Amino acid sequence: MAALPDQTRADMSADIQRTPDCPGGVTKAELRAAIDAADDWADANAAAYNAALPAAARTALTARQKARVLEFVIRKRWEAS
Repeated sequence: MAALPDQTRADMSADIQRTPDCPGGVTKAELRAAIDAADDWADANAAAYNAALPAAARTALTARQKARVLEFVIRKRWEAS
């Protein structure tokens, strides 16, 4: 999957700014840069994530399902902290 379009990244930044989890101590531009970096990292490392999955999951799950697995793992890790 390709990196997100510029407008989607801008919309995400605006959405985050409207939540209680909006990070303090960074400007809007710095938050947008963090979103850009996270999306670029996800794009650059997608193949490594796919390769890390067990063969059964790698072949049976769709790209969307693999993304949901990663989303749930990340969310649970941060909920626990």
